Amino acid sequence: MKRILLRSGKSPYNVVPVERALHQDVFATNSGNLIFSDAAHKILETPRSEVVSNGITTRVADAARINSEYDVFVIPLANAFRPSFERQLERLTQLISKLTIPVVVPGVGAQTGVDYTADRLRPMQPTVYAFVSAVLDHSASIGVRGEFTERYLRDMGFRDVDVIGCPSMFLNGSRLDIRENGRALGPESRIAINGSHDAVRKQGLGRIISRTHARYPHLRFIGQNLSDARQLHWRDLSHQNASLTGIPTHPDHPMYGEDKVRVYIDPVTWMNDLRGFDFSFGSRIHGNIAALLAGTPATVLCGDSRTLELCRYFDIPHRMLAKVPSDLDPADLHAEADFGPLTRGHQERFERFTNFLDKNGLENTFTHGDGGAAFEARMSKLAFPPGVRPWIGAGAAAMSDRLNWLQSQLTDLTAQNTQLKRKLAKSSAVPAQRSTYQRARSAVGRPIKRALRPSR
Repeated sequence: MKRILLRSGKSPYNVVPVERALHQDVFATNSGNLIFSDAAHKILETPRSEVVSNGITTRVADAARINSEYDVFVIPLANAFRPSFERQLERLTQLISKLTIPVVVPGVGAQTGVDYTADRLRPMQPTVYAFVSAVLDHSASIGVRGEFTERYLRDMGFRDVDVIGCPSMFLNGSRLDIRENGRALGPESRIAINGSHDAVRKQGLGRIISRTHARYPHLRFIGQNLSDARQLHWRDLSHQNASLTGIPTHPDHPMYGEDKVRVYIDPVTWMNDLRGFDFSFGSRIHGNIAALLAGTPATVLCGDSRTLELCRYFDIPHRMLAKVPSDLDPADLHAEADFGPLTRGHQERFERFTNFLDKNGLENTFTHGDGGAAFEARMSKLAFPPGVRPWIGAGAAAMSDRLNWLQSQLTDLTAQNTQLKRKLAKSSAVPAQRSTYQRARSAVGRPIKRALRPSR
């Protein structure tokens, strides 16, 4: 049995209550991360392979344990080649350099603007070079998300680079069915919209959200940031994102008060809910991939290279966010979206992805297993928490779960504090142990002092 260590916030089988999920940040600040890590888990789980989640935190000191307990380390990444991720990339490089087992990266991306200019990445190029070099010392090739990242690495001199997209798109293997009934969107349509704080703050998405909200009564905004979820569940405005009131996860936004906002802890509930929608659009790539995996038509509004190169690779319908009008009507996006290239090319892209896995010594459930049947059966028996909703109730029912969790946290912290006090009291009651040097000095010094002491 091959044991695969997977870098992921949590195992897809791990049901985490909302309060604990937000407290522990199980999706590493962005719930979209769990879509591709859950997909990787399902894909790599075969009768001959066990997949274990490693968490997001990188501990270089764990290298010896990882070498002894696992056969391969798989690291799914998103837009990891960006300045804000440089420190994490350095720690990953340190860990990989100490490993003796294979290390496989199935889809990493570089992030810059839609013009694909890599100038902003130049200061961190040595860090990227060291990371890719360490990975290729442990694998046959590195998988990247699209054309820009491939060119970026090839310009550094790397040749073992495979464009494979993102594992999330292969959650269901070679099957990808998009529901198209030919009906135009209207006021009765259920539409999901998504977007980042930067897209709202800098790229005009806030005006699009406001106008769409006015036109479509059944609109829902789906956030992805940890700060989004904490604003919904706790009304926590301590994060810097709270300065932006134009995003629906903020309590001052009208959609918040109308209960038209969600953040999902688990991809399974996210996709299940999206099956009931007619269309999805916005600037979040994995927010719209979640819709496509649910069979719901979606269009991405691209504002950077990470979204653009994935859309181009998979032929996902998209528009440049900077070029769409503020009075954009999603009905127009829906009418012009052509999903033919996406669905017709999916089989070939899936084969390219599985060839990458084969090259790097990894089996997949669709070729070497049951096609994910056991995974889906196990998931269907679990009761995951529903999407996080706005805290708009004032009654006891709205308060009870939150207060119960806070009370449990207080109880745990009190118990831990008591134990620490006991340990401190015990340690202070025991005389401090002298060092070997101090004991030797005393043993030798006393006779010398007696010998030199004047006689009486």
